[in-house]
Amino acid sequence: MTLNRYPCRERHAAHGLRHLLARVALPGGVAVLALLLPAAAQASMFHGETLDMIADYISWVVLVLVPVVGIAVFWLVHILPEKVAEKKRHPQAKAIQVLCLLSLFFGGMLWPIAWLWAYTKPVMHKLAYGTDVDDSHGPPLGVGEEPDGTIPVLTTEAEVPAATRPAKQGA
Repeated sequence: MTLNRYPCRERHAAHGLRHLLARVALPGGVAVLALLLPAAAQASMFHGETLDMIADYISWVVLVLVPVVGIAVFWLVHILPEKVAEKKRHPQAKAIQVLCLLSLFFGGMLWPIAWLWAYTKPVMHKLAYGTDVDDSHGPPLGVGEEPDGTIPVLTTEAEVPAATRPAKQGA
């Protein structure tokens, strides 16, 4: 006679099987039953004139608004290389701008070339001019410039004009 060291294991295994069948079979049976029963089909929650009016609005949005937004997004994406080149002060920024414009007319096929060109450093330009940034338009914004309408701060007495200095007392 062998003693079963774990008598509750068979009980738990049977309970687990019943529990699994209840979790899988019940929802599956309900889904099959729902598919077999015919239901009234409705194409829209709107009827009559309301349906026609909503269809008219949707068609106007699709015919007018979607192309305008699509063209605007297409244009904004195609000028990104130009903006990157200007921000990085790329010496060939004007050529990249021309390539971006050509890409608009050729359906975007030249855009990846403009994108790569905007992010590359021009090697031969550095050899010829000693720098790889375009300084022909002056320093970048914010460097050595004061915004309009600001008064410079004077720090030493020598910087204050003589006409605005207070007269010394005792002289």
